[in-house]
Amino acid sequence: MYIAYVTVTILGAVFIGAAAVTYLIGHEFPKTQADMKGIPRKYVPVLGSLLAAGTIGLLGGFAVPLLGTLAAACLVLYFTGAIIAHLRVGSRDIVGGIAFLITASAALVLGVPHRGAW
Repeated sequence: MYIAYVTVTILGAVFIGAAAVTYLIGHEFPKTQADMKGIPRKYVPVLGSLLAAGTIGLLGGFAVPLLGTLAAACLVLYFTGAIIAHLRVGSRDIVGGIAFLITASAALVLGVPHRGAW
């Protein structure tokens, strides 16, 4: 179980970290996604910062278990909100959001038995 937890957490950190970088460097994809959802572009770096904080929290959870639990839980909420935002505007392009949600959920579910909820 520990190997699965470490693997999922590291893969999740890599995937979510890559998404955070695209948001923070000003890549066009997050901007077009924000336009499609009706979110002002000034919030794109904020969303990238949230993703970066979640990535750091996931990795920090190896040293501070509570941090990992909270980061994974917050990422689950983030990606749930992202999927809802897509559905709200009629977009069915939610495969990526679901993949991120599953990864964050797996990190949370596998981490709690290993390190405890708190």
